[in-house]
Amino acid sequence: MVSLTVAAETLGISTKTVRRRIADGTVRGYRVGRLIRLDLDEVREALAVVIPSAG
Repeated sequence: MVSLTVAAETLGISTKTVRRRIADGTVRGYRVGRLIRLDLDEVREALAVVIPSAG
């Protein structure tokens, strides 16, 4: 479980994008007290885009 900032930096996106994805249900956020934490593996899987091979 990582913070929004760590997740955003790891994936090369903004924290605002991470917050938007939590709000639209693409990514699942977990509240721990007042903090929001993310499972980095879940985030990677949810935001991964498969590019079809040309062939």
